[in-house]
Amino acid sequence: MGWFFAVLVALIALLLTRSWRWFYIAGATAKRDLTALWAYGKLLRYTKRHERLNHTVADVFEENVNAHPEKTAVISETQKWTFRQVNEHANRVANVLQAQGYRKGDVVGLLMENRAEYVATWLGLSKIGIITPLINTNLRGPSLLHSITVAHCHALIYGEDFVEAMSDITKDLPNDLTLFQFNNENNNTQSEAVKQAKNLNTLLSAASTQKPGKAQVDHHDKLVYIYTSGTTGLPKAAVISHSRYLFIAAGIHYTMGFKNDDVFYTPLPLYHTAGGIMCMGQSVIFGSTVSIRKKFSASNYFADCAKFNATVGQYIGEMARYILATKPSEYDRAHRVRLVFGNGLRPQIWPQFVERFNIAKVGEFYGATEGNANIMNHDNTVGAIGFVSRILPQVYPISIIRADPDTGEPIRNKDGLCELCEPNEPGVFIGKIVKGNPSREFLGYVDAKASAKKIVKDVFKHGDMAFLSGDLLVADEKGYLYFKDRTGDTFRWKGENVSTSEVEAQVSNVAGYKDTVVYGVTIPHTEGRAGMAAIYDPQGELDLDVFAANLAKVLPAYARPQILRLLTKVDLTGTFKLRKVDLQKEGYDPNVVKDALYYQTSKGRYEPLTPSAYEKVQRNEIRF
Repeated sequence: MGWFFAVLVALIALLLTRSWRWFYIAGATAKRDLTALWAYGKLLRYTKRHERLNHTVADVFEENVNAHPEKTAVISETQKWTFRQVNEHANRVANVLQAQGYRKGDVVGLLMENRAEYVATWLGLSKIGIITPLINTNLRGPSLLHSITVAHCHALIYGEDFVEAMSDITKDLPNDLTLFQFNNENNNTQSEAVKQAKNLNTLLSAASTQKPGKAQVDHHDKLVYIYTSGTTGLPKAAVISHSRYLFIAAGIHYTMGFKNDDVFYTPLPLYHTAGGIMCMGQSVIFGSTVSIRKKFSASNYFADCAKFNATVGQYIGEMARYILATKPSEYDRAHRVRLVFGNGLRPQIWPQFVERFNIAKVGEFYGATEGNANIMNHDNTVGAIGFVSRILPQVYPISIIRADPDTGEPIRNKDGLCELCEPNEPGVFIGKIVKGNPSREFLGYVDAKASAKKIVKDVFKHGDMAFLSGDLLVADEKGYLYFKDRTGDTFRWKGENVSTSEVEAQVSNVAGYKDTVVYGVTIPHTEGRAGMAAIYDPQGELDLDVFAANLAKVLPAYARPQILRLLTKVDLTGTFKLRKVDLQKEGYDPNVVKDALYYQTSKGRYEPLTPSAYEKVQRNEIRF
């Protein structure tokens, strides 16, 4: 209870030094802060217990298996697996890989669609200390190859749905990388497209369902890598340890008031933190049932919730908008969902969403996979992504500091230290780094150089460190936090972070190595920023049909530019960054921009963005 007494002492000190305005804010936010403090206390007790017992994620999962082996752990349109079945498959995977010679510390990638075996596979690998990079299933070509190689994979398990994607990069894979193909529904036929792959189904069928031989796996060991684009470059492999997984899953569990008998529904991919830890972790760690879907369907969202008897639903902002745009259905209110949680629910549609679908509570969260600056809005405040306590800010040391809005670089005072933003002043969101503390530690990426770029030093005193989120947030007087924008060279579209430098490289290659600048622009009635590419093509040589077809081979749909601008001249005297900022500010209004503009249609072609088409975009008659 040391934390309780520390809080009590800090509270008494504050009471002796504050003004009447502080007492007003304290009164208005006391319930919010104390509710969060109580949840945080339970979280710390939970994580400390598992740290003391040196528990891994698999250890906690096996406690649930022993408690209710025949309870449904994972359910979908085609599968219904109990905790016992998940555990048996996990043991088979562990025994197969162990027999193949893989040991603690080895890295085995996973590329598979949403299904029960996905969870069982990485769980099984974790039992023998293998680290599993969870690879984005949308990636193709160079991005997919990079994700495999940057994690230093010794082997890769991929589903039969990705045979074509794998065959496209097989010749470029490291010679010592072993491939295992998993076929759906116990299909034991092996594709000829990737001839060197081993048939995992055959190996699994002969494997024992007993727990594998003891491997010394510890609480703070690496568990999985989850990919994020960060602020620049190709996808980066962020490190998630066993302790970090437990902290994330338990953090949202206690803060949002989840119950062990809740049934969760997520159509999000299981390779991301949101779907794979925050939601699936409720099954793995707390023994709840989680219903999943292979691919998101707006029209089927609440129909699925009704079918699976879900009590908690998960979303991202784009999904909420798509669901709200569907025609009224008999399932709009014929469900048991009491709470939805996620990130990116726009304040403009928040009230309409909860009213139409009769949602009692919305739990909005914010946080980077690799970061330690994670926050939650647990009290239904419309539009807020979380809060920082005005009473006891030191309990959870997150801050908003003054920074250059274009670069994200902190603005320092005469002493070389950072400065806190005032209420309603936008700034960059940071989280204090404390090594050894799962809530404050920054594990970073596999790439140490990439990790170093996310750390800011000498923040409020010389020698301290913080995680730099790269996002601009603003806090109101009561401490509620609101997302403003992204800094640097990343923008968010269709629920994914898009790295401009990666897209620029691919667009330039496909366009015949022409000078290219990529940036995000806002489009009415959409969340985030859509990609826009400005390509230097003074002679009009670019064949847009060929360009679009080739671009689809190297970039996932969410990363392809939605708007093109074909430049006839370039200001070579300005720096690259300034030029990008200028182009971004000019936007895509054909009444302002004299260069040729094009937009991507739903069929993937690029059509002229005429003044008439531009007006249709503004009226949401042309949708993206």
